[in-house]
Order: sequence, then C-alpha cells, then structure tokens
Amino acid sequence: MTVLTQPATVAMRSVRLILAILALTVATLPAGAADRDRLQAFLEVTGFGVALDSIALSATDAPQMLGMQASDFGTEWRHAAEDVFDTDGMRETALSILEQTLSDELLTHAAAFYASPLGQRLVEVENASHMTEDDSAKAARGEALIGEMVELGDQRIDVLRGLTTAVNGDDVAVRAVQEVQVRFLMAASYAGVLENELDEGALRALMRANESDLRVSLSKSALSGAAYTYRDISNDDLVAYLEALKEPQMQRVYELMNAVQYEIMASRFEVLAARMATLNRGQDL
Repeated sequence: MTVLTQPATVAMRSVRLILAILALTVATLPAGAADRDRLQAFLEVTGFGVALDSIALSATDAPQMLGMQASDFGTEWRHAAEDVFDTDGMRETALSILEQTLSDELLTHAAAFYASPLGQRLVEVENASHMTEDDSAKAARGEALIGEMVELGDQRIDVLRGLTTAVNGDDVAVRAVQEVQVRFLMAASYAGVLENELDEGALRALMRANESDLRVSLSKSALSGAAYTYRDISNDDLVAYLEALKEPQMQRVYELMNAVQYEIMASRFEVLAARMATLNRGQDL
C-alpha cells in the first residue's frame, strides 16, 4: 500500500498515510465478493495489514489534540490506549468491511501487482516507513531529500508528487482529516473530558478557516514522507508504480482501503475519548 500521511500536530502522527475517504457507507454485497482467507492474504501481500497496525501509533497524540498531556490521564493511560487500538481488533474490523465491499476481481488485480518483485520491494519499504516511530527524524530526512531534488531540478520530485495524488486529491485528504478530528473532539466533549463543551458548528467553522494551512501541511508531509520512504527505489520503478496506481481498478481498491482505514481511525478515537473520561487524572506515568 503506497505511503500516505495522517493528520499532523493537532491530529495524528504526520507522514504515515494520506488516506482518502471521510467515512465508509456499506450498501450491498458486491457480486463475487472476496472470501475471508483471500482477504487475510490480501492484507499481508499489499501491506495494508501493517498500515492498519500503524493506526495504533497515532494514539500517543490524542492528549495533545485536547491540549493536554498523557500524564494528565494517570498511570492507566498507556494500557487504555493499547486496548482501544488493539491491532487484531482493527484488522478484524477491516476484514469484515472488505468482505462486503471488495470484489474478488479487484482483490486479484491489486494482489497481482503487489505480489510481483517490484510490488514486494515497495511493500517492504512502505511497511518499514509505516512503523517508524521517530516522525521528526523521518520528516527531516524527507525534507532534506526534497531540498536536494529542488536544487538539482530532479524530475523525481514530480513522480513523488504523482504518487501522493494518485490515490487521493488534496481536498479529499483535508476533508478526511477534519472529519477524524471533529469526531474525536466532539466525543471527548460529550464524555466530559474537556472542561468546556464544544459546539460542533463552531468547531467546523474554525477548521474551515484554517483549511488552507492544513492543506499545505498535508501536502508537505506527503511529499517528504514519500521522499523518505522511496529513497532507495529507482526512478524507473517509481514511474512503474505510479502507472499501476493510476489504473481504474487500483483506484477503486485504494478508495475502499482508504475509507476503511479512516473509518477505523475515527471510530477508535471516539472510543478512546470515552475511555479517557474514566481514567484517573493527575497521576504520574
């Protein structure tokens, strides 16, 4: 699964995945839907399983989104976060949704590419990038690489931009990030975690006012993340990857995977907000 990005500072850990859809509405079971065993294999061969696992890393930023610190939630904070963002549970949820939405035809198309030598090499570097916890070092290295490309007039930067937009547009990414933030902040407000209640309309208006800054931040994080992740992949291989991502079938696969990832992220943060309200405050971690 191509490297994307999650919300920055006020949201999730940056330079993870730029995912696309705000939420997933499951309608009807598609003809030829993939079975559970093949979906399990799909998670591994595409790297989507590791991308799902990396959602758990974003839990560390939850208190900061509320203007707090992890220590504000006592000694139980770490255990609560790990429990809510249980990787097995998130994978199970993803499988249940994909069973109803991902056709066997689309699964076969995506798996065929990612099972190829190039696909497996890409998954290898993407998996490593997803699970790297030092975002600041990764971002710095990626930005340095981008700076070198700009200075040299290297066309590789255009290929990297293409990769970051092939699976979603900037506006879609912005809407997705905003929706995750709103759902978490409102859940925290309803649960009494915040001292003052939030007004959802006012919150959304504030986000719209800061939308341009968010768009720039996501675009910058996406590009530096791609530069870091694919730093050892040749230009020719990246061009081949970009062409594969542009295919209509792959576009549909990513639409579904992205929707699943963001829905799981948003729902887990809502659960975490409720759990935070039950934790003892003021104890040292």
